[in-house]
Amino acid sequence: MSTLKYGEKAIAEAQLETWPNPCPERNYTIEITFPEFTCLCPRSGYPDFAVIRIKYIPDKYIIELKSLKLYLNKYRSVYLSHEEATNKIYAELYALLKPRFLEVIGDFNPRGNVKTIIKVSSEGN
Repeated sequence: MSTLKYGEKAIAEAQLETWPNPCPERNYTIEITFPEFTCLCPRSGYPDFAVIRIKYIPDKYIIELKSLKLYLNKYRSVYLSHEEATNKIYAELYALLKPRFLEVIGDFNPRGNVKTIIKVSSEGN
């Protein structure tokens, strides 16, 4: 019988949470870097590692950082491509925050001598 450790339980139960924007009258930029993102290649099952960069101008809400950390850690056992991972993170953040601007960059480590950077932005690329 396997028992989840407290960190594994927190990750499994993670839900993105918001806070009210303390300065909704002003445009300002929030930049978040998550340097230890991991997911699994849907073809080989090998782990993929990336730096996820999130940049946004909030409207009514900002993201609660601990919930974001736990949410991003949920991907470590999920099979999905670099493109799918980056687009999914973007879509879920955009739906939750409805920011004035959002950009998510998945900067994946080279594997097999191939380096991939995926950029999804509300202003186009």
